[in-house]
Amino acid sequence: MQSDPLPPPTPSDEAHWVEGELIRSLMRTQSNAQWVALLLTAVILGVLWGDASTGATFAWVVLGLASTAARFWVLRRYDRDVVRRGTSELLAFFARYRLVWPLSALVWGLTTVLYFDRSSLADQFICWLIMAGLAMYSIHSLSSERRTMRAYLDTLGATALAVILWRMVAELRLQGPAYHWWLVGLLMLFWQVLRLAGERLHETHRRNFELQFRNAQLIDSLTRQTQAALDAVEIKNRFLASAAHDIRQPVHALGLYADWLGSEPELVHELAPKIVNATKAVNQLFDSLFDLARLDSGKIRLTIEPVDVGKLLRDLELQYRPLCEAKGLHFRLHVRPGTAMSDPILLQRVLGNLIANAVKYTQRGGLLVAARPGREGLRIEIWDTGVGIAPAHQREIFREFYKVPTHAGTDEGFGLGLYIVARLTHILGHALSLSSRPGRGTVFRLVLQPTDAGQAAERAKSSLATLLPPRAGAPVRS
Repeated sequence: MQSDPLPPPTPSDEAHWVEGELIRSLMRTQSNAQWVALLLTAVILGVLWGDASTGATFAWVVLGLASTAARFWVLRRYDRDVVRRGTSELLAFFARYRLVWPLSALVWGLTTVLYFDRSSLADQFICWLIMAGLAMYSIHSLSSERRTMRAYLDTLGATALAVILWRMVAELRLQGPAYHWWLVGLLMLFWQVLRLAGERLHETHRRNFELQFRNAQLIDSLTRQTQAALDAVEIKNRFLASAAHDIRQPVHALGLYADWLGSEPELVHELAPKIVNATKAVNQLFDSLFDLARLDSGKIRLTIEPVDVGKLLRDLELQYRPLCEAKGLHFRLHVRPGTAMSDPILLQRVLGNLIANAVKYTQRGGLLVAARPGREGLRIEIWDTGVGIAPAHQREIFREFYKVPTHAGTDEGFGLGLYIVARLTHILGHALSLSSRPGRGTVFRLVLQPTDAGQAAERAKSSLATLLPPRAGAPVRS
């Protein structure tokens, strides 16, 4: 039967993918950031050598190297274990090691203990420039991931501010120079400016990845549509070849019979049945074409109403019993009273195609059409004692234009009957299954689950999607 088209990605799919790509972007910048951190550690050590306490300087250097080593270790784990994995694994990995970055900011914020109001103004100026440069560089390297960037800037700014205020209040008892207050104000202003700039840069990164995701989805959709168009062209080419072959035979036979009748009118009683059969064959071919055209246009008119299944099957008996008797076959009907919610015309078309298919491939024995109640709804079964269908062909028979090569009589028709049956049962929401033994016969089972008019209309609109034939013995459903 026919499958529904792939659903469009949900907003949560897009957000999940974008978050993963933002983290990948952050991780790509971190290797350079670690080397910059090592370089700045050496610069700070050179500037403050001789000004700050040797013990405090040594302790800070140890903390700085440990922080840098931890970040290098996280990068190595990422490159070794995570970089080629999916987004979920990446997000889980980053959540485990997110605190490495604010801890690094804490170490850098503690440099103010070494130089604020303890070294010369020139050295303090250099150290503040290094801190400002580090903060601005963190915007570039961390802005892809908003929470990490905020945590880094807030930890860096809060630590530096806390050290300054501790020095001013606890040690200088607010008796220090006035520029200390200006420095506090400038630090807070610079801190907020950096946060604002980081937010804007983050939004730029996010919009870029959202556009990448949507462009990829668009390209994928266009690729599928292009392939569908190419497949449709191939199907139409096969259809034209098949139609030209299959229509030619009964039409050619009609021409021969008409010429024969014209030259030998006394053979009218012998030729008339042959002309009628050839005419019926042409009509059946065109009926299949019209059914296919309506399916492919998605403009099937649905009338969902209670259907008297017993009456429907008795009407089909009147239509197909003469065909069976003409071939010497028995036609049996076993009906339990019952109704089903469906489209009576389409349901009749489905059952008619199944019965006609059974008559076509049964040479001896007969057919049984039965309606029985079941757990899921009324079940209609069509049994025959025909040639049967080999397991290798039980999926393929529901494809368009497919004919089982080993079956007698496959030169008649387009190979559309079961394809149309599968499409219509999908639209109506009725489960179709088959069981077959080569040489022993076949049974088709149709479960008449109630049809929802709205859902059936949606399935009819999407009826151009690819047909997915059923597994042997499995329901023909989407």
